[in-house]
Amino acid sequence: MSKKEFGDLNKRELVDLVYTMMTTDEEKSSELPPVEQVEAERSKLDNKAKFRRILKSTVSALLVVAAAAVLISMLFLPVIQVSGDSMKPTLSNGDIILLVKSKRFSTGELCCVSWQNKLLLKRVIGLPGDNIDIDENGNVYLNGKLLDEPYVTNKALGECDIDLPYTVPEGKLFVMGDQRETSVDSRSTAVGCVDYDQMVGRYLFRIWSAE
Repeated sequence: MSKKEFGDLNKRELVDLVYTMMTTDEEKSSELPPVEQVEAERSKLDNKAKFRRILKSTVSALLVVAAAAVLISMLFLPVIQVSGDSMKPTLSNGDIILLVKSKRFSTGELCCVSWQNKLLLKRVIGLPGDNIDIDENGNVYLNGKLLDEPYVTNKALGECDIDLPYTVPEGKLFVMGDQRETSVDSRSTAVGCVDYDQMVGRYLFRIWSAE
């Protein structure tokens, strides 16, 4: 082997060459390092190569999992942070919650609404065609029956400038915040009933509580 060819060998190839020379050429083996040292170096290089393969495989798997998680979150399970106190005591400012994208909602469910480039957390009170009435004490009547609202601690008429009783238009939902005194919601003409296309999703569970 020429000097140039010898210089082009990588570390593993050099070690293998030395090992071959030691085990096949007894005359030259006396001029080379002990066979145990060469074998140890070969084992060390094998372990490094194995570690690199495992590391590469692990990183690739983690990247795939992370990409899948981001995709699922964007398409099906959005994660958002609660802003404001309109849903107290159920949810507080800073809470991180998980939603599930849906176009089907029921009375009493928590929902996320897209409104003027903001995300609002509210509760579904009325569906299309439902009749809503609210008395001066904040009691809500749905289709003539008093709505049981254990999630509301302080009932109030709040910011309400719509004509009551109110019939929810087709294709829309009547939503309210649990903090009735301060929540700006479908009781106000500034917000009004929300269209189904504005619904980001239904509340699934709270991931982290700010309090």
